Amino acid sequence: MPTVESLRTAIRDVVDFPKPGIVFKDISPLLGDGELFRHSISLLCETIGDTKIDKVVGIDARGFIFASAVADRLGAGFVPVRKAGKLPWKTRQTAYSLEYGNSVVELHEDAVAPNESIILIDDLLGTGGTASAAVRLLEELGANIVAISFLIELEFLGGRSKLGDHSVHAILRY
Repeated sequence: MPTVESLRTAIRDVVDFPKPGIVFKDISPLLGDGELFRHSISLLCETIGDTKIDKVVGIDARGFIFASAVADRLGAGFVPVRKAGKLPWKTRQTAYSLEYGNSVVELHEDAVAPNESIILIDDLLGTGGTASAAVRLLEELGANIVAISFLIELEFLGGRSKLGDHSVHAILRY
């Protein structure tokens, strides 16, 4: 059975990507190992305890990988939060700041019904800009955010502080 430490060992650091000064956490080796990937999905599922989830929301793009697998495991629907201009129907959108620029994310207006229980998932919590933008969109739609869960958290960037009083979980912390 894999351990949290075996997940950590599978993630490689790529220096100066996507720009100088950034150390990118490459999850490709973890994804390529079926046992490690399965274990990471189990750990993400555990972050909600016994709470019934209606929808699992994943953040573009690597969050889709984890969120769709969690949705399948939980028997819940999957909802994508996408970069602007990628969703084909009526959307809500919000702008946010990244550690190296600005961006916009959007969500279909009918993606989540009021009071539906959701878990928001992404691969990595950095500065919290993308996740906090997704939270704003979900709150506008009246979602009940049960948990916000990440495979990786870069604690030194302080992103957790942007997520308010929500229950925030990270499997690996750096």
